[in-house]
Amino acid sequence: MMNMAENGMTSACLKEMEQRVNLVLDEIETVIVGKREMIRLVLAAILCNGHILIEDVPGVGKTTLAKTLAKTLGCTFKRIQFTPDLLPADITGTSIYNQKTGEFEFRRGPIFAQFVLADEINRATPKAQSSLLECMEEKQVTVDGNSYLLPCPFFVIATENNIEYQGTYPLPEGQLDRFMIRLSLGYPDSSEEALILDNQAIEHPLTNARQVLAADEVLGLQRAVKDVFLETSLRDYIVETVTATRSHPSVALGASPRGSINLSHASRSLALLSGREYVLPDDVKALAIPVLAHRLILKPEARMHKIKPEDVVAEILSTVPVPAV
Repeated sequence: MMNMAENGMTSACLKEMEQRVNLVLDEIETVIVGKREMIRLVLAAILCNGHILIEDVPGVGKTTLAKTLAKTLGCTFKRIQFTPDLLPADITGTSIYNQKTGEFEFRRGPIFAQFVLADEINRATPKAQSSLLECMEEKQVTVDGNSYLLPCPFFVIATENNIEYQGTYPLPEGQLDRFMIRLSLGYPDSSEEALILDNQAIEHPLTNARQVLAADEVLGLQRAVKDVFLETSLRDYIVETVTATRSHPSVALGASPRGSINLSHASRSLALLSGREYVLPDDVKALAIPVLAHRLILKPEARMHKIKPEDVVAEILSTVPVPAV
């Protein structure tokens, strides 16, 4: 699909990748109206093998976005509805005894898909939630001592409603840390909502969404992200930003080194989506809140004063010196 020059990506190659990505964005926007920048951040996470957590009120298109992404990127899709009675075996699969052969056979669960939607993930018990940890980190499932590789590429898109607390189980810090970015789609404005009504007057636009890329092309873009250049000063800028979360007076627990790694990878990916083979400070700034905010645990007094993790990261971005690139 895309050829790499010996000393990096050619301008023609970069232009081709940018055009293909814009086609994906355009196709998704026929279904999800007015959220192009949010979708760009989601694609940035996908192109560096990141998992996504979408936290928002019901009815703003979280599930529809996941389905549309899988369809336009040519990936297999499975949905898991998380409920309090969901068991780990309902996600990963289980071994069943075959009377004819006299042996146990592994029956794969819905986690064996390239795009997995973990819908309302906070409604399941911690035991069910924890069954995703190995899948998300190591891209494999271990059942009865046997390991089974998940398909490639593999992404988890989890959704949760942030206004419902009865019957929910907040995601533990270890689980949250596995998600590269956390986003909120938000309500559409009046003109966008009117367009949504027009688009769905006859049938849902997802029905007519086209495949723009194939799964192997997604893998090619993921390989291309690794060739994007990150200058030393920007690497240090990322480290300083993440380190500042650990010493901020409002923070009890700051972002881990995984936060630095994810911010670095996502910045490379966003640069590639913009048709560049190098990272700019604006790439880091655009991703700092989606990548870092959900990893912070605030002190009780900060929560009492209604300080949010997003406010802390925004303050840090305003104080850490931006390198001249």
